[in-house]
Order: sequence, then structure tokens, then C-alpha cells
Amino acid sequence: MSESKLKEAIQNKKMLCPECKKPVEKYEKFVETVASVWDGAGDSGVETEGGKATLVCGNCDWKERTEYWEEYIDE
Repeated sequence: MSESKLKEAIQNKKMLCPECKKPVEKYEKFVETVASVWDGAGDSGVETEGGKATLVCGNCDWKERTEYWEEYIDE
């Protein structure tokens, strides 16, 4: 999952806090999870496999660092 999807879910108030059930206000420290890196003769690249972020509710004291942030999106 990309950082843009995380930003969009928070901006559209679709990411809900599991404790107070109100929208998550922000996130911190997003990083891409690397699946593989290759470097060859004129060809190189990085494949990502999701991302990890710290979610911060802002309405209550809930804060969590997770790679499963997609599960908090209520669609």
C-alpha cells in the first residue's frame, strides 16, 4: 500500500481509531517495506511490499506503529 492511500484515507476521514471510533487525525514516520532489491547490467530496481506508519488518533490517547494500517480504513 502506498503513502498516498494512507494520506487519502486520513484526509477523507475513513481511517477510524479502534478505541474511540472517531477518525484518525494524522500519521507519522511512514516507511516503505522493501521486498527485494536488484542491480544488474544497466538494470536495477527496488520492489516494495507495503508500508509501516505510526497512526495517531488525536481525539484520544491511542497511537500505534503498524504495517497493517489498511485494516483501520472503513470503506
